[in-house]
This record gives sequence, C-alpha cells and structure tokens, in this order.
Amino acid sequence: MPPRRAIEVRQAADGAAVQPRWRMSLLENTFNSFLQSIVGGADAAAARAVFAEGSLFSPFLFGKFFDPADAFPLWEFDPEVLLAALRRGARTAVDWAETDSDYYLRSDIPGGRKCDVEVTGDAMRVVDISGLWRAAPADGGRDWRAGRWWEHGFVRRVELPGDADWRKVEACFDDGDGSLEIKVPKNGGGAQHAPAAAAATT
Repeated sequence: MPPRRAIEVRQAADGAAVQPRWRMSLLENTFNSFLQSIVGGADAAAARAVFAEGSLFSPFLFGKFFDPADAFPLWEFDPEVLLAALRRGARTAVDWAETDSDYYLRSDIPGGRKCDVEVTGDAMRVVDISGLWRAAPADGGRDWRAGRWWEHGFVRRVELPGDADWRKVEACFDDGDGSLEIKVPKNGGGAQHAPAAAAATT
C-alpha cells in the first residue's frame, strides 16, 4: 500500500526579505488565451488537468473567475454551499472542515504532482500550496512565481482564520489516491482528531 508521507511545511523567516511571489495577476482573458495557446501533447493534458473545473487550482473553483494567487478565506465558507454546483456533477475533489481544535483541507492533486506547502504573508496568515506542472526555464535565478507563473506552475493561497496556529500547520500526501491533506490546529486546541479524509464531509 503506497504510504502517506509528510510534506515539510516551510515558514517564511520573520522579518526576512522575501522575493516577491505571485506578483503577476492572472486575469480571466489571460487565462483563456493561455489555455487556447497550448494545443496537443503532454503540456496541454497536464495544464488542463491542473486547471480543470473542480481542481483546487482552478480559477473557477468558487463559481466565478478568481485568481488562485489571491488569498481566499476558505474556512469562512461552507463547502456544501460554495461548491454546490460542482458537487451535483461530482466534478470536484476538494473539501474542507472545521472541528473544535483543528481546520482541515483535503484535495486530490491532478496527476499526483509534487506540492510545496508554505506559510507566508503578513503575520504568517496565508498558506501557499504550489507546484510545477511543467519545468520552469532557468531565468538567471529569478523565481518562476514572480512572472507568468501559470505557464509553468499552479497555486492556491488560503487565508488562515484568526484563531489558527500557523506555527503548527501540517501537510501530508497520500501516494495511493494522490491526495493532499493539510491540518491547521487552532490556538489552544486540545484532543487529537482524525485525518482530514475522515473529518471532512464529502
């Protein structure tokens, strides 16, 4: 049975100068032009899988176009309501939940791609989930995320609730079903809870 493996959750150094990321906004017309410009081959299949309707990284995940690089307050919304249209057609594999002591996020990752999880943003209030769907070109040491990031990678930035303990964010990947799970304890959280797959409603 393929293992569930922990993913290192990086935390931006407090007060350190961090290279700007996600600085180029992804607009709807830019995104549509980008998809139309990729025709045939592995690149087209990979891009369409990553950005497909219902994917965590789709700009249309929440019913209308929304740049995935803009932090979204996921846990302020009920997934049964926000994803209702996608759920009716079984077109999404994203879920989140809240217990007395933790917040959970679970998502299938298209193609089982490697994901990086990092806590960043003002006062460490944002979880960045990102990765590459095709190799980024060598660009003189420039971070691929600072340019037209969607041409090589994917991202979903999630704003943490006010009572979340960003220092204890955990992430794991299940190689069997290709799913990512993120657990965010609440400040002062108590008892241990089941993994996201069990805690989240489906």
